[in-house]
This record gives sequence, C-alpha cells and structure tokens, in this order.
Amino acid sequence: MYFIVGLGNPGLQYENTRHNVGFLTIDYLSEKHNIPVKKLKHKALYGQGEISGQKVMLIKPQTYMNNSGESVRDFKNFYKFNDDELIVIQDDIDIDFGKIRIKKKGSAGTHNGMKSIIYQTQTDKFPRIKISVGQKPEYMDLASFVLSGFHGEDLDIVREEIIMAADAIEMMLETNIDKAMNKYNSIDLLEK
Repeated sequence: MYFIVGLGNPGLQYENTRHNVGFLTIDYLSEKHNIPVKKLKHKALYGQGEISGQKVMLIKPQTYMNNSGESVRDFKNFYKFNDDELIVIQDDIDIDFGKIRIKKKGSAGTHNGMKSIIYQTQTDKFPRIKISVGQKPEYMDLASFVLSGFHGEDLDIVREEIIMAADAIEMMLETNIDKAMNKYNSIDLLEK
C-alpha cells in the first residue's frame, strides 16, 4: 500500500491558500478516484482505495503544517511501511510557477511541514512532489505569502499544477518514479 500525504492546514480560513496545495491535490485525487477522505485516525483525515491498480491511503494531517510529521510518524509506526511507499505532496516557493518537481528524497529546505516529517520519521528518503506556488514578493513575509490565496491567472495555473501532480502520482504507481520524473519535471505550464 502507498501512503499519499498532502500537506496543509485544517480550517476554512486556510482552505485555498498557497500552503494548502497538498490538501487540494488529495481532494482532487479523492474525487477523481472516488476515495472519500473522511475517516479520522492518527491525527489525520484519511481514506483508502485504489489508484493505478495499487492500494493507497490518501492522508491529510490535521495537526497544522508545522507538526505534520506527528501524523506521518503515527501512520508509519502503525502500518510499518517502507520509505518509498510514502509520497508527500507539498507547496514550494523556490521552483518556477507553472512547474512541479518530483524528487526521490532530499532535505526539507525551508518547508516546515517537511522538516517536521523528516524529524519525526528520522528519514528523508521518501518521494515528494513539490507544487510551485510562486515566488514571494519582496514586500511580504514568508508566512503571509504562503497563507495568501491565488487570484486570476494564478488560480488557473495552480489548478493545472494540481492536476499534473495527480497525474504524476498515477504514473508513479502504474510504472515507477523515474518515468514520472522524466515526464513531469520538464513540463512548464507557462510555456504553452
């Protein structure tokens, strides 16, 4: 079974913010594959189902972003899954808008949710999908920026990024992560 974790903050005030694109991707996969994410366990909302012929658990930690690792740790301790069976979906301010980036492993960078997961699970050797949410304007602090929403064309672009991230997950489950990386890491939606 694969454990697909979308990062975000619970609560209506955070629902469509940049920091919640992980949650939004889980919502998209949930709807597309008819996997309701409504059960509550291990400090998360989750649902079980099948994507691309693989059993999956879609997970939205309810601990708030900076403590996301508590939920992931609890799932890992309970289900004893391997590192490569965890896929984390996160927002990213460092890649160009209109792109996603799939990585097999790596550091958390500046992302507090990812820092929490790496700290709580004591490993950074799990796949992650980074969804660009744009670069922070000079006049804004980071917290204000990631908790802000999308407007106009940016909203359309991030919707496409979310669909692309979901497609990448489907390909990872159907074939392997290398094929998904080769295909999706080179797509730039702004070049269309």
